[in-house]
Amino acid sequence: MQRPTPFIAPEVFDDADTALERVQAIYEQSLKHLRDAMRRYVAGEHMVDKIRACYPFVRLQTTTDWVPPQNLDEEWLSFGFVATAGRYETTLTRPDLFAVYLRQQFALLLANHGVALEVGTSQLPMPVHFSFDDNEHIEGELSPERRAQMREVFDLPDLTAMDDGIANGTYQVAPGQAAPLSLFTAPRIDYSLHRLRHYSGTHPVHFQNYVLFTNYQFYIDEFIALGRTEMAKADSPYVAFVEPGNVVTRRVGLSAEAGDAVGTPPPRLPQMPGYHLVRADRCGITMVNIGVGPANAKTITDHIAVLRPHTWLMLGHCAGLRTTQQLGDYVLAHAYVREDHVLDEELPLWVPIPALAEIQVALESAVSEVTGCQGPELKRLMRTGTVASTDNRNWELLPTSHVASTPQQRFSQSRAVALDMESATIAANGFRFRVPYGTLLCVSDKPLHGEIKLPGMANHFYRERVSQHLQIGIRALEKLRAAGPAQLHSRKLRSFAEVAFQ
Repeated sequence: MQRPTPFIAPEVFDDADTALERVQAIYEQSLKHLRDAMRRYVAGEHMVDKIRACYPFVRLQTTTDWVPPQNLDEEWLSFGFVATAGRYETTLTRPDLFAVYLRQQFALLLANHGVALEVGTSQLPMPVHFSFDDNEHIEGELSPERRAQMREVFDLPDLTAMDDGIANGTYQVAPGQAAPLSLFTAPRIDYSLHRLRHYSGTHPVHFQNYVLFTNYQFYIDEFIALGRTEMAKADSPYVAFVEPGNVVTRRVGLSAEAGDAVGTPPPRLPQMPGYHLVRADRCGITMVNIGVGPANAKTITDHIAVLRPHTWLMLGHCAGLRTTQQLGDYVLAHAYVREDHVLDEELPLWVPIPALAEIQVALESAVSEVTGCQGPELKRLMRTGTVASTDNRNWELLPTSHVASTPQQRFSQSRAVALDMESATIAANGFRFRVPYGTLLCVSDKPLHGEIKLPGMANHFYRERVSQHLQIGIRALEKLRAAGPAQLHSRKLRSFAEVAFQ
């Protein structure tokens, strides 16, 4: 016997909490409908009719353009409003994971526009794969024939409902259609949440609002040591440390929580393992080893972006391009040359990637505090300049004569001071997804000047610099966290036809 498709009619709300409660009720109803049907399907029940459940939606309808506050003492966020009158909406998912975020977005819309929000069941189907519990793999119990028949019974992921046209600025609103409220549709978010579990080896619920990326395991080793040290401190601001396999270590004195017991170390590390120093307000620090290359950098930031973090920073090694640089010197990127190519379709090369003042100041201040250097001494240790990123790890072997252009020529013309493979991608995707970004690299070799990485020299370098470099990154994030997210989410990252959600 088929059960009717769940539906809750749209209703208006002038309070963020009650609007969120309705979103949660609709989502839970749809989730339960799909999970129950899937269990019956796995048990062998014959199903003729299509089993469908849809995501909740939120809608804003305003008849007036938004006017910025006239009181200069009033905090003016770069999000939380729509610029022009019209109808705006978005589908929503995982209101458990995004409860704090959604409540803030709803409250800002209500305050800025003075009109009620409409919440109801959308017409966008929820793919059955996105209804599974984090630790549920019931589809694996199906025979190949039964698995092939799933598309006739359930809605499967539809790529046309989860592209990045909104974020890329290429989305066109059809006549009579509502404009988007968010950068991401519900299935796009669900897709990334599943990908994060795969690539990082941890559930999305553990990800924090301040993120560090690195391209070397040495940094992760230091971060693991730091995490375990923090868990041994009764007064640590962090309440848990989470490692791949969802292995949770609670701070000394705290009891285990529901779900801790399911974590097990994986037989092998995932492709881009994630580690999380967790705070109760989710403003802790996540660190991910993205490995080598711009493809990995794009992949992981494509997915972490749906969590709407407050910032992400790149800490890694680079080739120094200037004779005046020494191994172990730092490079603070204030511009990027993008020879990585992975974002050329989404973000044209003519789009500039600006440095963000708040990030730059925090990183420079952190370098000074951790190293004890100031003034000319700091300037000798840390070079601010352009970082070039390439997709060719062996760029040094490219022809240097009888060609129209060489890497050395291009780097010189761009005034680049350092070269790596990931920084420009991470910065460009931060720009694209409106996530504040920054880069602090450490010179590990100077191939243009005959100083290449050799095992003994590299090992000494890693011992000397990795710990300090990580301390600088963490100190910078602490400064940014103390300043508050309102100082981070700059209007320079948002277009003149921008969605309302952060």
